[in-house]
Amino acid sequence: MKESNDWNANKYKKHADFVSVLALPVVELLDPKKDEEVLDLGCGEGTLALEIKKHGANVRAVDLSSEMVEKTQSKGIEASVMSATNLTFENQFDAVFSNAVLHWVKDSELAIQKINKALKKEGRFVAEFGGYGNIKNLTDAMQEVFDNHTSWGQFENPWVFLKDSEYKILLEKNGFDVEYIELIQRPTPIDDIVNWLDVFANGITKNLSKEQKEIFKEKVREVLKPKQYNEKDGWSADYVRLRVKATKVQKTN
Repeated sequence: MKESNDWNANKYKKHADFVSVLALPVVELLDPKKDEEVLDLGCGEGTLALEIKKHGANVRAVDLSSEMVEKTQSKGIEASVMSATNLTFENQFDAVFSNAVLHWVKDSELAIQKINKALKKEGRFVAEFGGYGNIKNLTDAMQEVFDNHTSWGQFENPWVFLKDSEYKILLEKNGFDVEYIELIQRPTPIDDIVNWLDVFANGITKNLSKEQKEIFKEKVREVLKPKQYNEKDGWSADYVRLRVKATKVQKTN
């Protein structure tokens, strides 16, 4: 469900499987029930949609990547290409679930409005995504490398990382009662920062030549290594997640 990157589903599965594995507590927070209608917003390759379906819920999935949608469909999940800010559903779902997606959406408020519209009365919205401070060391390193290579152009940050207080205000302003919201510090082991950049930063480097992309990855690795690597544990990413559960409320005039 990114708005700037093209996903490679196989590469994602190989190097970013932690995204789904670490989200199982978010599925528990959703607590899907038998025969409920659930929308998985930004389904990726369908791992969590399948997990929700195991609880007996009827799952509909959407993602901005056609390759990810095909992978989800291959798991027997109804899925289609759609973005968070262009959801076409209305009063259709008991719950909307989203993992590791909404920090890619620049217009956070519009996404919330579309999610609210998609939910039935008293439907719930459960999500986890990058929050304030997420991958700060990583983005600082990317900024530094671009600053040192001015011919590449400006570093364009594709992400929005909001504070829990900011997101709570947006939810309450747009028809939600917030039951739970929390910023969670979660340093996350990864196999190598170069592989992380291959999966998540190809939109940032889309205007670079092949040679420049290789320089970018190696220079980011060099800058980041003192902060995010040690011999004992290997590489990690400085993740901070924003986890939320909210309920659609009846608007009053």
